[in-house]
Amino acid sequence: MRFIMRFTDLILALPFLVLALTIMSLVENITVTLFVAIIALVSWPTLTRIVRGSFLSLREQEFVLGAKAIGSSDRRIVFRHMIPNAIGPIVVNATLMVAIMIIAEAGLSFIGMGIPQPQPTWGNMLNEALSVRILRQHWYTWIPPGLCILITVLAINFIGDGLRDAFDPKSNQR
Repeated sequence: MRFIMRFTDLILALPFLVLALTIMSLVENITVTLFVAIIALVSWPTLTRIVRGSFLSLREQEFVLGAKAIGSSDRRIVFRHMIPNAIGPIVVNATLMVAIMIIAEAGLSFIGMGIPQPQPTWGNMLNEALSVRILRQHWYTWIPPGLCILITVLAINFIGDGLRDAFDPKSNQR
């Protein structure tokens, strides 16, 4: 466990975009699948730290200590008590990370380091509207992709907020 957390700390010490750009510059032909794999490779440590922190804080809660006192197995404590209480922060942060990854893809494709140009991505669409003439006269080429990014990221954040409320075991709205 310590090795995994030290490796996680090492990955987190490097800036996300710098690490993603470094890996993408080493790869010659980037496909959509490879791009998703690279983004997943550099983004997993954040969620790992959240899961570990949730479990460490739950380990000291009274209900977990009470379950240990009555002789519950570690497996039962984890699946019956810890996971239901940790799922809220995990789901919320996972949905926030999806939104962040959408913005990262758009940003990397916009600067030309993401998915290659023939593929229609929001970042590539914004990249094609770089000239002042297109910005002024052809607003319909850059406003829809920007609005789609905004609406999608907001929708994912709202979904994450709703899932947090749904998975919260302390909520009275169940």
